[in-house]
Amino acid sequence: MSLRPFSDPVVSHRSSLHRIEDHHCGHLLFGHIPVHHIFCCNFAMSSSYDLQSAENAAYAPFFGFMGVAAAQIFTVLGASYGTAKSAIGICSIGVMKPDLIIKSTIPVIMAGIIGIYGLVVAMVLKGKVKPTSEDYNLYKGFSHLAGGLTCGLCGLGAGYAVGIVGDAGVRGNAQQPRLFVGMILILIFAEVLGLYGMIVALILSNS
Repeated sequence: MSLRPFSDPVVSHRSSLHRIEDHHCGHLLFGHIPVHHIFCCNFAMSSSYDLQSAENAAYAPFFGFMGVAAAQIFTVLGASYGTAKSAIGICSIGVMKPDLIIKSTIPVIMAGIIGIYGLVVAMVLKGKVKPTSEDYNLYKGFSHLAGGLTCGLCGLGAGYAVGIVGDAGVRGNAQQPRLFVGMILILIFAEVLGLYGMIVALILSNS
Protein backbone atom coordinates (compact mmCIF):
# COMPACT_ATOMS: atom_id res chain seq x y z
CA MET A 1 0.00 0.00 0.00
CA SER A 2 1.38 3.42 -0.97
CA LEU A 3 1.17 6.20 1.53
CA ARG A 4 -0.38 9.48 0.33
CA PRO A 5 0.57 12.80 1.93
CA PHE A 6 -2.02 14.12 4.28
CA SER A 7 -3.93 17.10 2.90
CA ASP A 8 -6.49 19.06 4.76
CA PRO A 9 -9.54 19.52 2.48
CA VAL A 10 -10.29 22.90 4.04
CA VAL A 11 -6.78 24.17 3.41
CA SER A 12 -6.72 22.86 -0.15
CA HIS A 13 -10.12 24.42 -0.80
CA ARG A 14 -8.92 27.78 0.53
CA SER A 15 -5.75 27.64 -1.55
CA SER A 16 -7.78 26.93 -4.69
CA LEU A 17 -10.03 29.87 -3.91
CA HIS A 18 -7.04 32.16 -3.43
CA ARG A 19 -5.60 30.92 -6.69
CA ILE A 20 -8.86 31.65 -8.52
CA GLU A 21 -9.08 35.12 -6.94
CA ASP A 22 -5.49 35.87 -7.84
CA HIS A 23 -6.15 34.70 -11.36
CA HIS A 24 -9.19 37.00 -11.74
CA CYS A 25 -7.27 39.91 -10.28
CA GLY A 26 -4.48 39.39 -12.79
CA HIS A 27 -1.85 38.36 -10.19
CA LEU A 28 -1.32 34.74 -11.22
CA LEU A 29 2.48 34.39 -11.18
CA PHE A 30 4.49 32.86 -13.99
CA GLY A 31 7.81 32.32 -12.26
CA HIS A 32 8.60 35.74 -10.79
CA ILE A 33 6.75 37.75 -13.49
CA PRO A 34 2.98 38.27 -13.34
CA VAL A 35 1.25 36.55 -16.23
CA HIS A 36 -0.90 39.57 -17.04
CA HIS A 37 2.25 41.60 -17.64
CA ILE A 38 3.37 39.11 -20.24
CA PHE A 39 -0.03 39.15 -21.94
CA CYS A 40 -0.17 42.98 -21.95
CA CYS A 41 3.32 43.25 -23.44
CA ASN A 42 2.53 40.75 -26.17
CA PHE A 43 -0.81 42.42 -26.96
CA ALA A 44 0.80 45.88 -27.16
CA MET A 45 3.53 44.64 -29.50
CA SER A 46 1.05 42.82 -31.76
CA SER A 47 -1.46 45.70 -31.82
CA SER A 48 1.17 48.31 -32.71
CA TYR A 49 2.49 46.08 -35.49
CA ASP A 50 -1.00 45.43 -36.87
CA LEU A 51 -1.88 49.13 -36.79
CA GLN A 52 1.22 50.10 -38.70
CA SER A 53 0.67 47.45 -41.34
CA ALA A 54 -3.02 48.33 -41.61
CA GLU A 55 -2.29 52.00 -42.32
CA ASN A 56 -0.01 51.02 -45.20
CA ALA A 57 -2.54 48.70 -46.81
CA ALA A 58 -2.06 47.71 -50.43
CA TYR A 59 -5.60 48.86 -51.29
CA ALA A 60 -5.08 52.45 -50.11
CA PRO A 61 -4.82 53.85 -53.68
CA PHE A 62 -8.28 52.42 -54.39
CA PHE A 63 -9.88 55.10 -52.20
CA GLY A 64 -7.82 57.79 -53.90
CA PHE A 65 -8.98 56.73 -57.35
CA MET A 66 -12.56 56.54 -56.10
CA GLY A 67 -12.22 60.19 -55.09
CA VAL A 68 -10.99 61.02 -58.60
CA ALA A 69 -13.97 59.23 -60.15
CA ALA A 70 -16.48 60.77 -57.74
CA ALA A 71 -15.26 64.30 -58.42
CA GLN A 72 -15.76 63.93 -62.16
CA ILE A 73 -18.87 61.75 -62.25
CA PHE A 74 -21.07 63.72 -59.86
CA THR A 75 -20.13 67.13 -61.26
CA VAL A 76 -20.88 65.92 -64.78
CA LEU A 77 -24.25 64.62 -63.60
CA GLY A 78 -25.07 68.02 -62.16
CA ALA A 79 -23.80 69.83 -65.25
CA SER A 80 -25.76 67.56 -67.60
CA TYR A 81 -28.98 68.07 -65.67
CA GLY A 82 -28.47 71.82 -65.59
CA THR A 83 -27.78 71.91 -69.32
CA ALA A 84 -30.78 69.75 -70.22
CA LYS A 85 -33.18 71.57 -67.92
CA SER A 86 -32.11 74.99 -69.16
CA ALA A 87 -32.25 73.83 -72.78
CA ILE A 88 -35.91 72.93 -72.35
CA GLY A 89 -36.74 76.52 -71.48
CA ILE A 90 -34.54 77.89 -74.25
CA CYS A 91 -36.26 75.73 -76.85
CA SER A 92 -39.66 76.82 -75.56
CA ILE A 93 -38.99 80.52 -75.88
CA GLY A 94 -37.02 80.12 -79.11
CA VAL A 95 -40.19 79.30 -81.01
CA MET A 96 -41.87 82.63 -80.21
CA LYS A 97 -38.82 84.85 -79.67
CA PRO A 98 -35.81 83.53 -81.54
CA ASP A 99 -33.86 86.73 -80.89
CA LEU A 100 -33.52 85.72 -77.19
CA ILE A 101 -31.89 82.34 -77.86
CA ILE A 102 -28.27 83.51 -77.61
CA LYS A 103 -29.02 85.68 -74.59
CA SER A 104 -30.71 82.76 -72.85
CA THR A 105 -27.74 80.39 -73.18
CA ILE A 106 -26.10 81.81 -70.05
CA PRO A 107 -27.56 79.08 -67.78
CA VAL A 108 -26.15 76.43 -70.13
CA ILE A 109 -22.68 77.99 -69.98
CA MET A 110 -22.79 78.20 -66.18
CA ALA A 111 -23.90 74.59 -65.95
CA GLY A 112 -20.94 73.54 -68.08
CA ILE A 113 -18.52 75.34 -65.78
CA ILE A 114 -19.56 73.00 -62.96
CA GLY A 115 -18.17 70.10 -64.96
CA ILE A 116 -14.86 71.99 -65.23
CA TYR A 117 -14.70 72.14 -61.42
CA GLY A 118 -14.82 68.37 -61.28
CA LEU A 119 -12.23 68.05 -64.05
CA VAL A 120 -9.77 70.29 -62.19
CA VAL A 121 -10.19 68.41 -58.90
CA ALA A 122 -9.92 65.03 -60.65
CA MET A 123 -6.64 66.02 -62.30
CA VAL A 124 -5.21 67.33 -59.03
CA LEU A 125 -6.20 64.20 -57.12
CA LYS A 126 -4.84 61.97 -59.87
CA GLY A 127 -1.43 63.56 -59.41
CA LYS A 128 -1.56 62.87 -55.67
CA VAL A 129 -2.51 59.18 -55.83
CA LYS A 130 0.55 56.92 -55.74
CA PRO A 131 1.30 53.25 -55.09
CA THR A 132 1.49 52.07 -51.50
CA SER A 133 5.22 51.50 -51.90
CA GLU A 134 5.67 55.26 -52.35
CA ASP A 135 4.35 56.12 -48.87
CA TYR A 136 0.67 56.32 -49.81
CA ASN A 137 -1.37 55.18 -46.81
CA LEU A 138 -5.04 54.97 -45.90
CA TYR A 139 -5.06 58.46 -44.39
CA LYS A 140 -4.19 59.97 -47.75
CA GLY A 141 -6.62 57.68 -49.53
CA PHE A 142 -9.52 58.64 -47.29
CA SER A 143 -8.59 62.32 -47.58
CA HIS A 144 -8.65 62.17 -51.37
CA LEU A 145 -11.91 60.23 -51.32
CA ALA A 146 -13.48 62.90 -49.11
CA GLY A 147 -12.21 65.64 -51.43
CA GLY A 148 -13.66 63.94 -54.50
CA LEU A 149 -17.03 63.36 -52.86
CA THR A 150 -17.15 66.93 -51.59
CA CYS A 151 -16.51 68.43 -55.00
CA GLY A 152 -18.76 65.97 -56.79
CA LEU A 153 -21.80 66.27 -54.56
CA CYS A 154 -21.52 70.05 -54.29
CA GLY A 155 -21.35 70.21 -58.08
CA LEU A 156 -24.36 67.92 -58.34
CA GLY A 157 -26.42 70.22 -56.14
CA ALA A 158 -25.21 73.32 -57.98
CA GLY A 159 -26.13 71.77 -61.33
CA TYR A 160 -29.65 71.05 -60.15
CA ALA A 161 -30.03 74.63 -58.93
CA VAL A 162 -28.69 76.10 -62.17
CA GLY A 163 -31.00 73.94 -64.24
CA ILE A 164 -34.16 74.84 -62.36
CA VAL A 165 -33.34 78.54 -62.18
CA GLY A 166 -32.27 78.62 -65.83
CA ASP A 167 -35.47 77.01 -67.05
CA ALA A 168 -37.73 79.32 -65.09
CA GLY A 169 -35.52 82.34 -65.71
CA VAL A 170 -35.43 82.19 -69.49
CA ARG A 171 -39.18 81.66 -69.64
CA GLY A 172 -39.78 84.64 -67.37
CA ASN A 173 -37.28 86.77 -69.25
CA ALA A 174 -39.20 86.19 -72.45
CA GLN A 175 -42.27 87.75 -70.85
CA GLN A 176 -40.58 90.34 -68.63
CA PRO A 177 -37.10 91.55 -69.71
CA ARG A 178 -36.45 93.08 -66.28
CA LEU A 179 -36.05 89.59 -64.85
CA PHE A 180 -32.77 89.14 -66.71
CA VAL A 181 -30.55 90.78 -64.07
CA GLY A 182 -32.25 88.92 -61.24
CA MET A 183 -31.85 85.63 -63.11
CA ILE A 184 -28.11 86.25 -63.54
CA LEU A 185 -27.65 86.98 -59.82
CA ILE A 186 -29.51 83.83 -58.83
CA LEU A 187 -27.43 81.78 -61.26
CA ILE A 188 -24.22 83.19 -59.80
CA PHE A 189 -25.19 82.21 -56.28
CA ALA A 190 -26.22 78.76 -57.50
CA GLU A 191 -22.94 78.36 -59.37
CA VAL A 192 -20.77 79.34 -56.42
CA LEU A 193 -22.01 76.32 -54.48
CA GLY A 194 -19.95 74.10 -56.72
CA LEU A 195 -16.98 76.44 -56.30
CA TYR A 196 -17.13 75.96 -52.54
CA GLY A 197 -16.86 72.21 -53.02
CA MET A 198 -13.86 72.61 -55.32
CA ILE A 199 -12.02 74.78 -52.78
CA VAL A 200 -12.57 72.26 -49.97
CA ALA A 201 -11.51 69.41 -52.28
CA LEU A 202 -8.24 71.17 -53.14
CA ILE A 203 -7.54 71.72 -49.44
CA LEU A 204 -8.18 68.05 -48.69
CA SER A 205 -5.92 66.99 -51.54
CA ASN A 206 -2.95 68.64 -49.83
CA SER A 207 -3.54 67.06 -46.41
